[in-house]
Amino acid sequence: MKRFKITLAYDGTNFAGFQRQPNQRTVEGVLTNVVNKMAKHPDPAIVVYGSGRTDAGVHALGQVAHFDFPFEISETGMLKGINSMLPLDMEVSNVKIVNDDFHARYDVSGKRYMYRFDLSEFINPFKRFYTGHWRFPVNIDRIKQAIPDLVGEHDFSSFVASGSTARTNVRTIYEATCHFDKAQNEVIFEFYGNGFLYNMVRIMAGVLIEIGTGRRDVDDIQRLFKVKDRNQARLTAPASGLYLKRVYYEGDDPNHPTKIPVRQR
Repeated sequence: MKRFKITLAYDGTNFAGFQRQPNQRTVEGVLTNVVNKMAKHPDPAIVVYGSGRTDAGVHALGQVAHFDFPFEISETGMLKGINSMLPLDMEVSNVKIVNDDFHARYDVSGKRYMYRFDLSEFINPFKRFYTGHWRFPVNIDRIKQAIPDLVGEHDFSSFVASGSTARTNVRTIYEATCHFDKAQNEVIFEFYGNGFLYNMVRIMAGVLIEIGTGRRDVDDIQRLFKVKDRNQARLTAPASGLYLKRVYYEGDDPNHPTKIPVRQR
C-alpha cells in the first residue's frame, strides 16, 4: 500500500458538491470510482479523503485529496492513469507519494479562497457559472478600507450559515485582499486563513460588496463581529463565483504568519 496525495481542479457547475451523496454526481464520488476502477475494484474498496467539502456549484483550482493504492505504480503513472479516466470537468495537476500518516483533511494548515463578482449590467452568458453577478456601482476604495478588518482571529458567528457543525466559530484570517480586474470588469477577493466555516467566504464577499455599494458602513464588519447574528450579514454570494484556490500543509508556505495583529481603529 502506498499513500497518494493528489491536487485537483474541477468545474463545480455540474457537481452536487465535493462530498459523496446518494444518487448525486459529486467530486468525491467520481474520483472514488476512478481509482477503484484503476485498481480493478479491490476488496476492501479504496476510500478517498478530501481536504474539505465544497458546495454545489463551487469550483476548485487546488483541492487536495489522498488515498491508499494497493498496487505498485509511479507518481507519473498515477497522474496519467487518473486523468485518462476523469471527466472533462476534472483534472489532477499533481500526484505525490507521501508518508502513511499524511491526512488530506486533518493536516491542513490553511486554505486560500477566491471570489469573483462580475459587475456587468446584465449577466454575461459565458460567466454565469463562474462568477457572482453584481450590477450596482461599486466603490473599490471603500472595500479596500474595510477588508483589513477581517484579518486576525475573530468570532465569525455572523458569517456562518445555519447547518454548520463546527465546534467553534473562531477562525484566523491571515490575508484578505481585493482588486478590480478592469479587463474583465470584475471585483476579485482572496481570503487566506487557518479554516473557514460553512458559507463563510460567500457571506464575507456579500458583506464586502454591500460595503462597496454603500449599503453598509465601512466599519460594519467590526459591528458584525460583536453582534454575532447571521441575519444581520444578510447576503450569501452565489456559489458560482467561489474557487478553492489552494490548500496549505506544513512547510508549504515559508511566509506563514505566526501572529496576526488585530487592526486598530
